[in-house]
Amino acid sequence: MNEKPDMLNPPSTDFCMLDYECAYLPGKQVRMYYKYVEEAPKAFASAVIERGWRRFGKYYFHPICNGCNECKSLRIDVANFKPTKSQRKAINRNEETRILIQKPSVTQSHLDLYNKYHAYKHEKDGWSYRSISRREYYENFVDGAFDYGKEVLYIRDGKLVGVDLIDILDDGISAIYFFYDPDYARLSLGTYSLLYQIKLAKILDLPYIYLGYWVEGCDAFAYKSKFRPEEILESFPHITDPASWQPWEGC
Repeated sequence: MNEKPDMLNPPSTDFCMLDYECAYLPGKQVRMYYKYVEEAPKAFASAVIERGWRRFGKYYFHPICNGCNECKSLRIDVANFKPTKSQRKAINRNEETRILIQKPSVTQSHLDLYNKYHAYKHEKDGWSYRSISRREYYENFVDGAFDYGKEVLYIRDGKLVGVDLIDILDDGISAIYFFYDPDYARLSLGTYSLLYQIKLAKILDLPYIYLGYWVEGCDAFAYKSKFRPEEILESFPHITDPASWQPWEGC
């Protein structure tokens, strides 16, 4: 990169959280390293996401768990991706779904949908659940988006049925978070949202979709292995060091 040094090293507050119970591996403890960046240039966001970091709001983070290195980063090779038969069916099921891309926002519809989705996942998959406040939603999904953070809204029957938070970066799209109306589960909106990200990346001539983490044996991440071909990153290199992504065969 030929960016100015301060573009890759903006002022930040760095800290670690105390260990807490891992949501993905029973009996394991999680420790996260955080970097709070008040003004994060796109070049910085692109560099750290390429190196396995994630972003919520103005917080960039990655795990530094004691004695565990199970979280690997995945990305989709956009140019060589070919949808499967079931993925093509998801596209067909959403022919009448309207899509709107805009800056992230928070409305009562956003909050109601988020809380409905998490109440559903609490009942279905045992997720912990509490209603999100407007302030918490803003801090997680609206604040820190700057000019590269977007929300993709999915609208069906005149109402909001899905929200996909993404960052459009220098070399790809980073998938931040997606939630949907469980009453529309038949549309396979989770699958469709990733297929739309791939379509958007091709339009923008971006080579990758950054999927976040893969943990072997964790059912919550099983969907990520269905978007081939993919590459995996097994570490979190410093921003001045190259990121060594390798082809991944999945499971």
